Amino acid sequence: MDVNESGPQRLKEEIAGHYRRIIALLGENVEREGLLKTPERVAGVMQFMLQGYGQDPEAVLAAAMFREEDYRQMVIVKDIDFYSLCEHHLLPFFGKVHVAYIPRKYITGLSKIPRVVDIFARRLQIQERLTLQIKECIQKTLDPLGVMVVVEAQHMCMQMRGVEKQNSLTTTSDFTGFFQQAKTREEFMNLIKK
Repeated sequence: MDVNESGPQRLKEEIAGHYRRIIALLGENVEREGLLKTPERVAGVMQFMLQGYGQDPEAVLAAAMFREEDYRQMVIVKDIDFYSLCEHHLLPFFGKVHVAYIPRKYITGLSKIPRVVDIFARRLQIQERLTLQIKECIQKTLDPLGVMVVVEAQHMCMQMRGVEKQNSLTTTSDFTGFFQQAKTREEFMNLIKK
């Protein structure tokens, strides 16, 4: 169903109907007081958690692009909190994203980098793809001399089921341009650890 055809409320009602059926299939009484509004609440949460599908991250960056005079050093936005849903189990994974780019001609408003992170995180995801998509969006839109993205996350699918490892942390990274030089990558890594 297309959201534009039915509207967000109609979509929420349809999603809630599916959750009502799932709850019943699992053996619960969907008419029990504590569960009466649960399907609607879960539908609202899912619409919020997956709102990134209706947003254009490149447009967000492009809306705040500025020409900069000869600034060729790293621009770093670190410790960007994010929450996403693992596409394999629909369980949350969450953590921090660290982004750096070296401008060629353009810079962007600093708040736009976290917005790009949120747009990609608010989709069914895997951490590796999230890392790649953030990097590619910044590279394509700003055309910098290089981009590097590091994502550190905890995955509930590893912590509350499966191997049940409570303190595990997964780190992914991707980079382009000047960040292919080990010295530049090391500088970035040192700066985000401080």
